[in-house]
Amino acid sequence: MFRKANKPQNRIDSLIGATTRIEGNVFFSGGLRVDGTVRGNVAALPDQPGTLVVSEQARIEGEVQAAHVVVNGTINGPVNATESLELQTGSHVKGDVHYKSVEMHQGAVVEGRLVHHGAESKAIELKLASGS
Repeated sequence: MFRKANKPQNRIDSLIGATTRIEGNVFFSGGLRVDGTVRGNVAALPDQPGTLVVSEQARIEGEVQAAHVVVNGTINGPVNATESLELQTGSHVKGDVHYKSVEMHQGAVVEGRLVHHGAESKAIELKLASGS
């Protein structure tokens, strides 16, 4: 049986406004757009197709996890996009980035590792042949 990939949300269900500052974790379903500042983790609810949009003036200080992530602002923390990740021109991510598919525009900055989902499980241990 084939598993159907989650599609990004075409609508925004929740908005964290430009003048809003949240201190604490944020959990969401559907589409969330961050224009303000979040000091805490931002995560889609488990088993829910979630889309996170981080606008140009937005800043997240914490871990980010969602099926679809679009970044044009700043994230200081690891990012886990279980389906797709789009790093737009103004994006700056300081932390490891895990993704299934990625689109990175010229000018995007990642200070960390880019890790494709499944890459860890495909690692092969190599052993040196003994000379005996």
